[in-house]
Amino acid sequence: MTTKLHMIRHGHHPLLGRILCGRMPGVELDDQGLREVEICAALIDPAPTLVQSSPQLRALQTADIIAGRYRLPVEIAPALDELDAGDWTGRSFAELEADPIWRQWNEKRASSTPPNGERMAAVQQRIVSHIAHLCDERRGECIVLVSHAEPIRAAIMHYARIPLDEFHSVDVAPASISTLVADSTGIKLHQANQKVPA
Repeated sequence: MTTKLHMIRHGHHPLLGRILCGRMPGVELDDQGLREVEICAALIDPAPTLVQSSPQLRALQTADIIAGRYRLPVEIAPALDELDAGDWTGRSFAELEADPIWRQWNEKRASSTPPNGERMAAVQQRIVSHIAHLCDERRGECIVLVSHAEPIRAAIMHYARIPLDEFHSVDVAPASISTLVADSTGIKLHQANQKVPA
């Protein structure tokens, strides 16, 4: 009995690539993001039986569109939340470039921590544990998990056995689908970062 888990990053929003949003409240999808998610929702196969989302607004908006297409409710799952960026939350990437701790974070992701924030290893542990629980409890189903770049990247790296320090090698585009397949032999990465058609 095979279980499919589609990890979907939220769609585009106006601060993407400019501001480290983290868990900053009120970050909403823009028109581009809404279009991306509509396309993404149509690519999910087979039809999902469960849609879970990070508690962040942009993820909930994404999950609502997907769940609406398949007439499902959205369950909020704290394990899917964005990495807690601590004191960096809301700062521009241009500003962060001058911070030596930021540079260290990007060079040694496995051993560094944002000031008053969350380690990447902790993000990886919470999402991988959540996935394992779902695979055990919801066998044979198709599950959609709407999250953010860092948790999805952490999961991909775990199942692909890529060290966290090599996080730059794993891209997770807005509204992309990364799929895990679970059966009696375990959980495997089926595909990573399937982007919506332009």
